[in-house]
Amino acid sequence: MRSVTAIIIGAGHSGLAMSWHLAARSIDHVVLERGEVANSWRTERWDSLRLLTPNWQSRLPGHAYAGGDRDGFMTMSEVVHFLQHYAGLSRAPIMPGVRVTRVRRDGEGYELSTSQGAWRCRQLVIASGACNLASVPPMSAGLPATVASLTPMQYRRPDLLPDGGVMIVGASASGVQLAREIQAAGRRVVLSVGEHVRMPRTYRGRDIQWWMDVIGAMDLGYDAAENIERARRLPSPQLVGTPERATVDLNGLRQAGVELVGRLAGLRDGRAQFSGSLANVCALADLKMNRLLTGIDAWVTGNGLEVQFAAPHRDAPTVVGAETKLSLDLIAAGIGTVIWATGYRPDYSWLDVPVLDRHGRLRHDGGVVAAPGMYVMGLPFMRRRKSSFIDGAAGDAADLAAHLHRSLDRAAA
Repeated sequence: MRSVTAIIIGAGHSGLAMSWHLAARSIDHVVLERGEVANSWRTERWDSLRLLTPNWQSRLPGHAYAGGDRDGFMTMSEVVHFLQHYAGLSRAPIMPGVRVTRVRRDGEGYELSTSQGAWRCRQLVIASGACNLASVPPMSAGLPATVASLTPMQYRRPDLLPDGGVMIVGASASGVQLAREIQAAGRRVVLSVGEHVRMPRTYRGRDIQWWMDVIGAMDLGYDAAENIERARRLPSPQLVGTPERATVDLNGLRQAGVELVGRLAGLRDGRAQFSGSLANVCALADLKMNRLLTGIDAWVTGNGLEVQFAAPHRDAPTVVGAETKLSLDLIAAGIGTVIWATGYRPDYSWLDVPVLDRHGRLRHDGGVVAAPGMYVMGLPFMRRRKSSFIDGAAGDAADLAAHLHRSLDRAAA
């Protein structure tokens, strides 16, 4: 059995950021990666996907984007290259092709069973990602056998879909992007809309992520959030990264021909049942978006910067139409595929330590897991609102590496 002070599981941006900070503190460690660096970016994304954050926001400890398109959005191959380059620069001690199959408590540390033998460590950092598994509701079992059932992790591009129309369940970032792409390919698209976060791509001449950064919204700490559990469950904003910096919202999708329906409430005998609350859900999303924009306006005015930015404006309220369907016979409507854009969840099936709550989520306090010497990286709003973004890894890793270091010092005293 091999032994090391700390083990990091996962060589994505979170694991690499933690490795950098552990190395800076001279803490011996390894990074165990089931595939290659940035494995999920390589294998679990559709072909056209780009980052939702501008290139300038791709910042990791000791390294940042230095290309010529700071306001652009990286393709998946560019993200992989960026992370590969960073892994090389930081000389992270990565062991690729090592799948962790079990973690259990062993004395004052942890024993890991892997596809390449056993390891033991005193400190463990779980950086295996927040989106390992697609969350597909149990009602999916009610789909007719002739209708294909896919998740965004399985989808690649429109021409690989079965013939017929497509119903997309979920209207957050993944759902609206897929609806836009598949409709543009000439397919009928029905978009089932539940709770969502509406957000413009640009506002007053700047990217919305620039505004979120400059007003401090992305640095909001988990201990300052009004309701951190709800904040961690919020859907991702309706954003898309495109060269033309396009805003994708429900109004634009509807005008392009996408049919909007309410939240999917049930599937029975091949018929989909939809909630009648679509108008209310959209009105709430509009209200929250405008509150954000009002906050930006207040920041501009409060700092006397009105002349530096374009005038404030508000987009039109979401229009859903008076004839929104409450049910749909999938076969009669020619729907050949349903894509479940209903979120993701981590996979902790290999974790044999009592740290999960009744929903299967890790119990942690800002990334410090409820077990001695165990940490987690990369979860939504883990320590800050930006924790799950590439830009959020540096600060979180610095904080948790300091905590880990203090824990080792206490144990040595």
